Amino acid sequence: MTRTLLSSSVQQSEHLWLAAAQRLQQKNPLVQCLTNAVVQQFSANVLLAVGGSPAMVDICEEAGQFARVADAVLINLGTPRREQQAAIREAAHVAHETKTPWVLDPVAVGALTIRTSLAHELLAYEPTAIRGNASEIRALAGHSTGGRGTDTTDTIDDAVKSAQQLYERSGAVVAVSGPVDAIVAGDDIHYNTYGHPLLTKITGGGCALGATMAAFLGADSRSPRDAVIAATTMYTLAAQEAAARVRGPGTFHAEFIDSLAHYAEVGLAQERTA
Repeated sequence: MTRTLLSSSVQQSEHLWLAAAQRLQQKNPLVQCLTNAVVQQFSANVLLAVGGSPAMVDICEEAGQFARVADAVLINLGTPRREQQAAIREAAHVAHETKTPWVLDPVAVGALTIRTSLAHELLAYEPTAIRGNASEIRALAGHSTGGRGTDTTDTIDDAVKSAQQLYERSGAVVAVSGPVDAIVAGDDIHYNTYGHPLLTKITGGGCALGATMAAFLGADSRSPRDAVIAATTMYTLAAQEAAARVRGPGTFHAEFIDSLAHYAEVGLAQERTA
């Protein structure tokens, strides 16, 4: 597949994230995270840095109740223990019923049976966005058996057709994460070239992007495609900036949070001077 990355596309991405960051700061969206145990703290800190309000409500009976008041919901299948599976179903059902935007992150779907079955079941609740690596997206579409755990064995180009089919099936904007990210809404494919390999060297680099997408959707879900592009642009720009100041993944972890907060402040400053 040939990709044309035009300067106008870059400018559009930066305009989208600045405008979206302003709305996020204004609303401070409440984001319910039903996410994996490994990344809860990191995802919560990322949400606070970008201007969201995280709530890790993932137990039965409460999950559905909270989804009714949340501005957005993240469902991440990284560690789907039995009780969390039931809570995930509750939250997805309510989000679908109330038209609350929600993000599905099908972690390690394909080779592992429980999460794969659950991910396919959740598609019926029409997620607003789906975020995963190339192998996870291909597996969710039924085109492969997944990657190597949470590591992809497929390329972004391999996954675009699968992403298009998922869009047709569920209506979800599909974000395929990789060295170049692809945000797919049918024939509309946006490529993002920002980012840094250090994102793959910290736990939760991809999972927290799903949380960031949920925050941007919670601030304004009128155009899910634009919200997902804005979240991806701001997140990867922050990673790129942070990586320029560090020696390795340990310091990158902290600098990345600082960079996200900086970009959130840039959006707020733009609002004040508008």
